[in-house]
Amino acid sequence: MTRTDYYNNPMAPKANSVKPATSAIVTNSKGEILLQRRVDNQQWGLPGGTMEPGESIVQCLIREVKEETGLDVQPAYLIGLYSDPAHVIAYTDGEVRQQFSMCFYCILQGGTLKASAESTQIGFYAVQTLDALNIPPAIRLRIDHYLEQREHPYFC
Repeated sequence: MTRTDYYNNPMAPKANSVKPATSAIVTNSKGEILLQRRVDNQQWGLPGGTMEPGESIVQCLIREVKEETGLDVQPAYLIGLYSDPAHVIAYTDGEVRQQFSMCFYCILQGGTLKASAESTQIGFYAVQTLDALNIPPAIRLRIDHYLEQREHPYFC
């Protein structure tokens, strides 16, 4: 299934669902940021995904990072809550989801880095190389908020 992200686009389809999701900023000892190139839209993103019934948002975060990257993480703090109704994601199955994601900074605990079926590439990237990557605006906003070292989480 493929997806199309719409940002402040008056031609975007109307959202028909909202699902809680997480994303993670994970860095290595060099301060590089973990990114994956997604299969569904060929853009670079942060590991994360949709919460399942019976799990907490933290359990979702830990599970999704492990599934998508092979890495074990522990959330350290909330970077922001992203629920902008002007950002919708249209899937080929007809779902049009309004963004609702909590982004956490996570401490790397272990594991072995490996790509999943959801990504074509995965790795840690230096901050100065990010502009050369095709990173969607909503993901870049989360990265920028992390880099700003904000005193309080972002809410939208």
